[in-house]
Amino acid sequence: MSTRTDALDAVVFGVDVQSGDVRGDTPSYALCVFDGTDLERTTVSYHKLLRRVQETEPALLATDNMYELAADKDDLVRFLKRLPAETRLVQVTGDQRPEPLSRVANRHGVPYDSDPMAEAEAAARLAARNVGFAVRAFTDRTTVKVSRGRSIGKGGSSEDRYTRRIHGHVKTEARRVASALEEAGLDFERSVTEKYGGFSNAVFTVEAPMSEIPVSGGRSGDTRIEIEPVERDGIDFEPLVTRRDRVFVGVDPGTTTAVGIVDLDGEPLETWHSRTADMATVIEWIIERGRPVLVAADVTPIPETVEKIRRSFDAAAWTPTADLPVDEKLHRTRNAATANDHERDALAAALFAHDDYADTIERVTRKVPRSADRDEIVGEVIAEDLSVEAVLRDRAEPETGAEESAGPEPAEPSPEQRRINDLETQVDRLQSHVEDLKGRLDTKDETIAELRDKLSDAKREERTEARTRREVSKLRWENDRLEAELDEQRRARETLEEKLERLKALWKLDHSNFADVAQEGLTPVKVIEKFTVEAIEAAEAAYGIAAGDVVYLRDASGAGRRTAERLIEHEPRLVVRNGGISDVADQLLFEADVPVAPAEMVTIQEVDELAVAREDDIEAAIADWADRAEERSRSQNAAMVDQLISEHRADRRDADPSELLDS
Repeated sequence: MSTRTDALDAVVFGVDVQSGDVRGDTPSYALCVFDGTDLERTTVSYHKLLRRVQETEPALLATDNMYELAADKDDLVRFLKRLPAETRLVQVTGDQRPEPLSRVANRHGVPYDSDPMAEAEAAARLAARNVGFAVRAFTDRTTVKVSRGRSIGKGGSSEDRYTRRIHGHVKTEARRVASALEEAGLDFERSVTEKYGGFSNAVFTVEAPMSEIPVSGGRSGDTRIEIEPVERDGIDFEPLVTRRDRVFVGVDPGTTTAVGIVDLDGEPLETWHSRTADMATVIEWIIERGRPVLVAADVTPIPETVEKIRRSFDAAAWTPTADLPVDEKLHRTRNAATANDHERDALAAALFAHDDYADTIERVTRKVPRSADRDEIVGEVIAEDLSVEAVLRDRAEPETGAEESAGPEPAEPSPEQRRINDLETQVDRLQSHVEDLKGRLDTKDETIAELRDKLSDAKREERTEARTRREVSKLRWENDRLEAELDEQRRARETLEEKLERLKALWKLDHSNFADVAQEGLTPVKVIEKFTVEAIEAAEAAYGIAAGDVVYLRDASGAGRRTAERLIEHEPRLVVRNGGISDVADQLLFEADVPVAPAEMVTIQEVDELAVAREDDIEAAIADWADRAEERSRSQNAAMVDQLISEHRADRRDADPSELLDS
């Protein structure tokens, strides 16, 4: 039985042949797409129809004759295989012995015309009302085949390794499929063909339709998965909805939805309620228990939920003239078992509705012939508000034509007539042979098309794999680059951490926090290994040189003008030198008022990479330098005065005596 509660919750396709024939010329089809509200009408070719079906995946593909879509049984099976898993082919005119579409449409009140587009629309509307039979060529079992996705090839020193790898991948993929089926709770049987290194193929026979298989088909690398339904022995038909007799339905909507079912004789059949069920669940529950003639409510006007349920069945509606009192509902349902007040109200609505139509049902029962289906006629009379005479008239078989009048027996055919008959028989036979040849040609064309599709798929997969290999190469190169960059960053981080440790040590020193040297009267000293620009920059990068710092030149020799200027830029408080200093550097430091003292005057104590000196020694060295600088300034000034006097006397000796007299 179908679990679909209403065809209108999905798209329905209706088709009819517009021109041509599927057994000969390429046919075109009138296509009507119906979603319950909107209609789309168009004309498509056979292949475009298949593409539309595969893209849209309609719930139903409806037609008045399934052999308008396939030339024979084998062709019909191939056609059904190409339909999506959720799409069913429906023959709305019946099963093995279909009725004329006009009669079916008239019986269900669906507009009909002999135009192909109108017939396609009628088929769609009938299928939307669950009229017709689903064409089935497959069972509810499915085969899942896992096999090699590549050819093993011939020869080569690495053929064994290559074969073992492919068979190993097939075995791994088969295990993955088995795990997926077990997780989905599906019963299956497995048959494997073991080969060198693993499996060459594994076939799973699953007790479930294709739509429930949790794996997808296709090729992936070394493996291929093919999923196909298991064919039946022949074509079978299943009614879209299996229903019981016609019934009256009462619905009590609200937070708790309740439903009551009453048959045409007024006997309660079943009640049900739920707090969590949606409208689709309610409709499905009703479908499983009968074909609603009428949907009733115990209040007026009819609630919106009840009206939607009524429209889904195209049934009649019933409401009381005023809301049913509780005492009347209790009295009417006194002989029925209900679980709660909600079920009681729903059943009471159905029973009161049946009471209103009891006379109508009795009248129909009296007038309907024994050969007719009373329940069907009662349903049409109530649901469509027709008279029983009108319904019986519509159901009457149409006249098949006047009886043939009797006449004389035909005369013996002449030789020419016999020859004509033989030729006509031969023509029919040749035409039948031509049709067979056309069918074979179509089959070959279809095979060629499938092989071309497979070739196209293989080329596309190969291009995808090539792109994947290029992307992998790029990613590997990028990964190597990032790893190199990461190593460089790590080295830089280690350098910065070392510098941070030195700065922390210097900070501790400036704040007298060293455990070993935390004493009164100590001053930090910045050590510069050599009196060069590079050594000054290295010390600045290691622990920084700020204005007012005491600088210790471990080797003061060799400095030039540029080096001295670079040190002067830091404005040190005192420069302690070890060894001699160049005249140029000494003069520049003196002119910049930077004190310079020999290392013998200052006692320096080194702690790891840092150093300290007594403040008394620093101040004494600065005072000594100040005295020496003052004496040096006086000496330079005296020397400058003596030089000026000497130069002036020399100029006077060299001058002309007459110029001296004039002066």
